[in-house]
This record gives sequence, structure tokens and C-alpha cells, in this order.
Amino acid sequence: MSSSFSTKTLTILNEALKIAEVAKKENIPLRIIGACAILIHSKNFQNLYLKFERELTDLDFITYSKYRDKVKTFLLKLGYEADERFIYYFGEFRHKYYERIKNVTLEVFFDKIEMCHTIDLSNRLELDYPTIPPVDLLMEKLQIVEINEKDLKDLILLLRAHDVSYGSNDVIDVTRIAKLLSRDWGFYYTVNLNLERIKNYLSKLKLEVNDEKNIEEKIEKIKKAIEDEPKTLSWKMRAKIGLKKKWYREVEEVVR
Repeated sequence: MSSSFSTKTLTILNEALKIAEVAKKENIPLRIIGACAILIHSKNFQNLYLKFERELTDLDFITYSKYRDKVKTFLLKLGYEADERFIYYFGEFRHKYYERIKNVTLEVFFDKIEMCHTIDLSNRLELDYPTIPPVDLLMEKLQIVEINEKDLKDLILLLRAHDVSYGSNDVIDVTRIAKLLSRDWGFYYTVNLNLERIKNYLSKLKLEVNDEKNIEEKIEKIKKAIEDEPKTLSWKMRAKIGLKKKWYREVEEVVR
């Protein structure tokens, strides 16, 4: 990874890769998610990340729920301190840990990323390493209703660094996106909202013309795949209600 990254970003990156590697040796399917994972999976476009002046601030992983206890023991052995209060209330879904010397906050999700919308990864962690597949990284960010500039920069980096295609784990698999959203109108609405936000934000970044065009074309390809996918009956019924009813979970509700 580039030595031009900030000290904090390099610390997070190195820690993430170290933890993933040690977990692999102990046969724990622990995968990096979030902004750190996007940067790792987009290493050929680090110059774009540096241009964004984006800094990593914390570290997120996901594993299967059957490894819940094993992961806790594993992280404690690595010198992490468990947030026992957080685990007491939310431990079925998420754990939180701290490494005081390196000043790293780490969260572990189990089976699913449940925030504004749900991304089920209960059968997908073996598809990639040390992160989850790029399509799931994309969906993890696109599910955020109150999306911010950091999230938009992450999404733009991910889109620029990966082809949008079908079936492969090394590309943004539009089949997975379309299938998932064809069953969930609320998630569908949020994703379309955020794809438009990305397009609107692109002009503020003053990217190279080829980069901007590349990202816009990929967004349109994703949108077409979403629209072309046949929708379920439950999707159609929920679509009739539309915005009269809240279509997402407040993040505060998830961690309350």
C-alpha cells in the first residue's frame, strides 16, 4: 500500500490485513468490510483515493455467527479489549473491540450487515479474501440512507476500480444487485436514490473526463439491470405504498 497514506490510514490497513491473515491460519472466515475493504480491493486506483484525501478511521469485519465466541477469544489474544456493555446489548448481531495502543476501534458483524437495509452474507464469505466481494461492498454503502461525502468517495473509488458485469466475484455482479432489489422495494428506492447522488457528486470532484465517464456508464448499467429484473409480488405491493410509509430502518434503531 502507498506510503503516501496518512499514519492513521496505514495503521488501519496494516491491522486489517494482519488480522485477516492470522484468522485465516486459525480457520476463522473473518472478512474485512467497509471503507478499508474498498481501498484494499481497489489498490490499482490508490491515486484516486489519495486525491479524495479520504482517511480511514475504524475497522469493520464480518464472520458467521457460529464463530462468535471463537472470534472474541481470537481478538482478545491479539490484544483487543472487548466492549462488554455493547456486546451485552447487541452481541447477537455485532461485537465491538478496542486496541488502545494503536487507537483502533473494531466491530465484527455476524452473518448480516443490518443497518438501513439488510445485506445477508451468510453463504458468501468464502467467495473472496481478505474482503467480501466487491458487489457486497457496493451494496453495503448503497444501503445508507443518510449518505455522506466519505461514503460517496468510497463508492466512486469502488466503481472506478471494478468492471460491472455478471457472475464473477472480481467484478460488481449486477445479477446479485438486481435479484436482491427485486424483492425489496425499500432497498431498491434507497439504491436508486444513492446512484443519482453519486452522479451529482461526481462533478464536484473534478475527475479526469475518462474517469467520470467510466463511472457514469457503470451507474447506468447497474440501473438498467435493476429495472429489467422482474419484481416480486411483495415488491409491487410495497411500491404502491411508496413514501407514505418509512422504507428503511433508522441506524439508531439498529444499535439501540
